[in-house]
Amino acid sequence: MIRHAPIVFAPYFKRVIWGGTRICDYKGISHPASDIGESWEISVVPGQESVVEKGEYKGTSLSQLIDRFGSQILGEKVAKRYNGKFPLLIKFIDAHDKLSVQVHPDDEMAMQRHGTLGKSELWYIIASAKGAKIYVGLKEQLSPEEFTRRVDEGTFTDALAEYESEEGDVFFLPAGRVHAIGAGNLLVEIQESSDITYRIFDYERRDHNGNLRELHTDQARDAIDYSIKESYKNAPLPADVKESELIKCEHFTTKLYHIESDRELHADPDSFTVIICVKGTINIKCRDGEETLRAGHTALVPADATPIHVSGKGTILTTQA
Repeated sequence: MIRHAPIVFAPYFKRVIWGGTRICDYKGISHPASDIGESWEISVVPGQESVVEKGEYKGTSLSQLIDRFGSQILGEKVAKRYNGKFPLLIKFIDAHDKLSVQVHPDDEMAMQRHGTLGKSELWYIIASAKGAKIYVGLKEQLSPEEFTRRVDEGTFTDALAEYESEEGDVFFLPAGRVHAIGAGNLLVEIQESSDITYRIFDYERRDHNGNLRELHTDQARDAIDYSIKESYKNAPLPADVKESELIKCEHFTTKLYHIESDRELHADPDSFTVIICVKGTINIKCRDGEETLRAGHTALVPADATPIHVSGKGTILTTQA
């Protein structure tokens, strides 16, 4: 039987040409490199899989834990839907420089082309530099043919909706919605367990070997949702809101809590719960153990470990499948 306690994994740091040092500063740890763009907090992506950092299961990968304990970790509903696989990927992103303009395929297209899940995702802005931008969705109606022409002309970015980002902003990006993270943003990304990205435009940047990074114009053209929305940013939350459901989609439900005293989280016992501390220090307590999270740190609570009690002072995001 799984121990009814929070599980903490060692972060997997991903070095990229647009990365920096803010993730490590945020976590309060030393810098392994000066170009860390992503910290994968909970992942079962092959080659970049989470490993338990401490405690009884130290050194065990998340997939190994699930092979051993199955629905005790995932929850009956999640285990059945995803054939015993962990369905999400949780990461922090530091855009020291701007990221490429990109889009992700939906589940059907990704399964046909790559044999994996598609990628819908949520962004929660932790901090942003003055003038930092987020680009999400189209502001002009385009056809697939017009998309290709605009990419060839180098004018496609003019069709993107643009937002100045602020702490606490929330953007939901269902598969098919074009997007880019501007320089100066530090954020949480909650997404399906997929690393499939179609890169549309990359400012003619070169990788560490001096090569232009690959673009995927043809794949992106078929994956894009060309519909137009009035706004692609979630409505701001009132300052006095202590709990809010940020998104409930077919892939995950994410809530925000401002913790000021002891309380029980509203968690579905048919799913695991990921808890991400984005500000302050929070203590998580379950039946068999507890864990203290500082800002920039994440824990996985097995489905069988509910109820979940938290205390301290800070802000957390919770996600369930």
